[in-house]
Amino acid sequence: MNISRENLGDLDLCIKIEIAENDYAEKVTKQLKEYQHKATVPGFRKGMAPMGLIQRMYRPAIVADAVQDLLSESLYKYIEDEKLEIVGSPLSNDEKTGSVDFSKNTDFTFYFDAALAPQVNIDWSKVDAKLCSIKLTAKDVDTQVEDIQQRFGKFETPEVVGEGDYVYGKAVELDKEGKEKEGGMNVFVSFPLADMKDTEIANLFYGKKAEDKVVFNVAKAFTPSQIEKNFRMENAAAKKFKSDVEFTISGSSHITVAPLDEELFEKVFPGEGINDVDKFRKALSAQIDKANDEQCQILYVNQVRKQLLDNFDAPIPEAFLKRWILSRSEKDVTAETIEKEWADKYLPSLKWEFVDSALNKIKNIEPTQNDIVDYVKDILRKNEPLKEGEDEKQADERLEQAARTIAQDRKNVQQIIDKLYVDNTFALFKEQLNPEVEKVSAKEFSERAKDSK
Repeated sequence: MNISRENLGDLDLCIKIEIAENDYAEKVTKQLKEYQHKATVPGFRKGMAPMGLIQRMYRPAIVADAVQDLLSESLYKYIEDEKLEIVGSPLSNDEKTGSVDFSKNTDFTFYFDAALAPQVNIDWSKVDAKLCSIKLTAKDVDTQVEDIQQRFGKFETPEVVGEGDYVYGKAVELDKEGKEKEGGMNVFVSFPLADMKDTEIANLFYGKKAEDKVVFNVAKAFTPSQIEKNFRMENAAAKKFKSDVEFTISGSSHITVAPLDEELFEKVFPGEGINDVDKFRKALSAQIDKANDEQCQILYVNQVRKQLLDNFDAPIPEAFLKRWILSRSEKDVTAETIEKEWADKYLPSLKWEFVDSALNKIKNIEPTQNDIVDYVKDILRKNEPLKEGEDEKQADERLEQAARTIAQDRKNVQQIIDKLYVDNTFALFKEQLNPEVEKVSAKEFSERAKDSK
C-alpha cells in the first residue's frame, strides 16, 4: 500500500491511497475459508461447497469490506502520523477515483479531498475590553432580601383580589368603541398589582373574584418594559401599544412574606450559623458579589471573543468546508441553503472553532472529565451530609463514585461544562490581557450585557 498527498493550495490537498492485492489478500482468504465452512449451498453438504464456487458467490463483497476497512484505518493513521491538522474529515473524490469493480480488479486507487486548519495567530494587542465590576448598593441587598422573603413566604389563593396580590387571566384588546378588536391582542397573562404605576387602575381589581372583568388602559397601567414582559410583546410593539384591554380574572395569589428570623437564615444558608439580620445581609452581599463577578466574567469573555472574531484574518478553505457541511447535513439542507446562510450562520461558528483551537494551544481551556467530576463532587458534598456511621474517607469515595456516574452523561452536566469552559477562558484572557477593571452600576452592566448580544 502506498499513500501520498498533493497540495492543491495553501490549505486544500488531495490524499491518494493505492491498495494492492497483497494488502488485503490474507484477510480475504481467511474470510472465504470461514464462509466455506458455514455456507449452505444447494447440491452440497454444509461446509463442503468448492472454494471456487464460494469465491464466485462471496469474494467481491468480502474484498469490498476488506478494502473499505483498510482505507479507513490507513487514511486516519496517515493523517495522525503526518500530524496533519485537518478540518472536518476527508471526503471521497469520486471523480478522480472513478468506478470501482471489486469483482474484476485486484488493485485499487482512491482519492480523498481534505483541508488543513488555518494557522490562527492571536494578536492580543488588538483586543481592548474592560472588565466590569458591579457596585453593590444597600438597595440591591434590600431587593434580594425582599425576593427571598417572597420566595420562602406562605402562598395562598384568596377568593377575592386584595392589595399586593398577583392576578392572572385573559386580556383582550379593545377598539375605540370598546369592542373586541379584530386581529388584536388576545392572550393569557399574569402580573403583580404592585407593578402598576397607576394606583387608580390597581384599585379596580380589589374585591374582584374569578370571572369578573376589569377594563383598563395598558399604557397607563404599566411601563413599556413591563408591557413587554407581562404581555410577551416585542420591545418596539410594547412601546407603541396604547389600547384598552378587557381583563377577565381567572384567579389571584398572595404571598405572606417570611419573617427575617433564624429559621429563614438557616434555609438560605444552611449550616452557617447565621443568627441575626446583619450577618444575613453580609452573607447575602457576598453571594450577590460572587454571582455578579461570574456575570462580569461572562460578559468579558464574550467581548474579547467578539474582538478576536472581528480581527480574524486567516484564510479558510471555504469550498471544502461547504462540501463537508453538506455531507453531514439533513436532507432538507442543500448547497444553496448553506451558501445563503454561510456568512451569518456557518462562518462565525467555524471561525470560533479555529480561534478556540489556537487558544487551546496557548493553554488548555476545554474542561477535562476530571474537572467535571470534581465540580459535581463539590456540589454533592455541599448538599449531602455524612450518612450515619460514615467517616470522611467513606463519604469522599461515595461522592466520587456518584459524581463519576453523573458526569458520564454529558447532557446531565452540559451547564457545568459550559461554566468551566467560561472560567478557563476567562483565566486565559485575564492572564494574557491583564484587563483594566471598571466599576459600574447594575443598570449599566445590564445595558452593556444587552448591547453585547
